[in-house]
Amino acid sequence: MSREAAKEIGKEAHWRVLLVEDDDPVRNRLARILEGWDKGSLVAACATLSDARQVIDREPVDLLITDLRLPDGNGIEAIHRLKAVSPDAEAMVISVLADERTVLDAIEAGAAGYLHKDAYAIDLLDAVNDLLAGCSPISSSIARLLVRRLAGHETTKRPPEAASGLTAREMDILNAIARGLTYEQIAARLEISRHTVPVHIRNIYRKLCVNNRSQAVFEARERGILPR
Repeated sequence: MSREAAKEIGKEAHWRVLLVEDDDPVRNRLARILEGWDKGSLVAACATLSDARQVIDREPVDLLITDLRLPDGNGIEAIHRLKAVSPDAEAMVISVLADERTVLDAIEAGAAGYLHKDAYAIDLLDAVNDLLAGCSPISSSIARLLVRRLAGHETTKRPPEAASGLTAREMDILNAIARGLTYEQIAARLEISRHTVPVHIRNIYRKLCVNNRSQAVFEARERGILPR
């Protein structure tokens, strides 16, 4: 279920939540909060990445709330797994880790919210409700980090093809995808075989690290490859 859908159905939405946290007291406290949430139900509260993967593979999950530093891996791997199984599902990180690379990796993996564990003044349910309403709840310390990152970002622009690794033909097809054209329409417009179109599209997905059309268009616009 997407955030747009959540906004449409409002209070009628019922979200299936997976919590991943290895610290027993913290996990139990967060689980109690989520069990009292009237817009969703707690599918499972896991302590390891392995357990989280098993839940994701066997249960429908709409929202993942995860720590990052787990006994058997990183919570970012759980986000990747969830997005692979359910691209429209949401993910939020709650972690003590707040370095730039970790935050950016989590966001790039698909986390729409990132709360620092020290910021317990933030109400979990308020943050979850904000996320499902289309916002991105982020602790102030994380927000400052992102602002500094953007402020210091290299201003020199490279051509879209160089920035993405896409060929000129792949750029043509990406533009056609963004316009919503079918394989047949793309082939006719570019005067190529209909059977070569999906080959180019798979290459586009691989280079942009995405799994479907909508993700490809979103990622391309985020990177400045396509106009917003």
